[in-house]
Amino acid sequence: MRTFTQASLRCTAASYAARLFAAALSLAISTDMAAANQAVDIRAPSPSKLERITEFFNNEVATGKLPGAVVLIQQHGKPVYLKCFGVQDVATKAPMTSDTIFALHSMTKPITSVAAMMLIDAGKLSLADSASKFLPAFADAKVVVGSEILDGKNVLTLVPADRPVTIMDLLRHTSGITYDYIGGQLIMKAYKDSGLFDGKYDNKVFAERIARLPLARQPGTLWRYGHSTDVIGRIIEIVSGQTLYQFEKQHIFDPLGMASTKYVLEGADERARMAEPLPSDTILKAAEAERRAHPEWESGGGGLVSTLNDYARFAQMILNGGQFDGKRYLSPAAFKAMTSDHVGPGSGVARDYFYFPGDGFGYGYGLAVRTDPGNAVPPPPGSIGELKWDSGSGTYFGVDPKLDMIYILLEQTQNERGRITPAFKKLVYDAFATDQ
Repeated sequence: MRTFTQASLRCTAASYAARLFAAALSLAISTDMAAANQAVDIRAPSPSKLERITEFFNNEVATGKLPGAVVLIQQHGKPVYLKCFGVQDVATKAPMTSDTIFALHSMTKPITSVAAMMLIDAGKLSLADSASKFLPAFADAKVVVGSEILDGKNVLTLVPADRPVTIMDLLRHTSGITYDYIGGQLIMKAYKDSGLFDGKYDNKVFAERIARLPLARQPGTLWRYGHSTDVIGRIIEIVSGQTLYQFEKQHIFDPLGMASTKYVLEGADERARMAEPLPSDTILKAAEAERRAHPEWESGGGGLVSTLNDYARFAQMILNGGQFDGKRYLSPAAFKAMTSDHVGPGSGVARDYFYFPGDGFGYGYGLAVRTDPGNAVPPPPGSIGELKWDSGSGTYFGVDPKLDMIYILLEQTQNERGRITPAFKKLVYDAFATDQ
């Protein structure tokens, strides 16, 4: 029998019962008897409830809300649900497959964060290192504390940073670096007027530009989503002496077998496999046009493209505690640090309006981590200890140690992602519910 580590996933028309039987058989003959014994006590999904996922996405495609999507739920290292829906491009009508290439956007961040943690493991980087150790312009960082009227104009009031921005700040988004669409009007204007995205720029130029911009808050005081992981990408280059892609390819992509994960597509064959948003998804189409117009920028925060086959291997490595197919990528200590909450009670980190890892979630280094049931009634679906991240293009993945399960949704939609991703997650966890 071919196992997941020996063959790519393929979307098929096989019944869910057959998939579940294959998963159970594979589990029974697994060489990892400890994992198999533990799995006996973990509930499996209901085939009839998995069918609701199919119904949901068939309807999304049939009603024209999505061109297509690919979905994987994998438990005990084996697929229990794998389905491709619709087409990867309404213009070509090429069908979705498990090898369709998707722009990951912010689902790039967990990969870049793993790369940084690998350098920390190797003793070449420290969480306590200041960003200015590698990027001297950060030594003069200024922080926005208000605004004032000068010569009839409303301008930012800036003060020196209380302490340096650190690698930890960059990994957990407490650096004070933001995006140009998040925060107060004046700091958003400062970002938009800065020329951050003018002309050609690589990671070196981008990091130098953003180091000159004001921080939205004092370092270490507020979780604020932004370009922090892009700065980490440049620091990885400085420390490793390689481009970000070269480092990730050598240490993550090639060892994991992620052959289609990269920043720039190569050749007509790869371009023909690229998933495209609907023409009406104008925000995402504009974002994709901007990303593709700058192949020289290997954005550690949002520049990768990948496939279901590739990302499933990365997600399984995370579920396995930093190891996959006999190779360890992160030490137990580094993995624990990456997947622990660093912005919760006692951390000194505030959560503002733009805190979006989710109800019941904290944040580690590049991943949201479920710490409590949350405030909603009933609580949002999921398990304590669950890890996840998503993106503006609708890509979404989760890792659930309690269920020994990963789930991945790849789609290309900004218009519908806010509705689809929570609905998808609920359907996933409904399938594992005990009221069967």
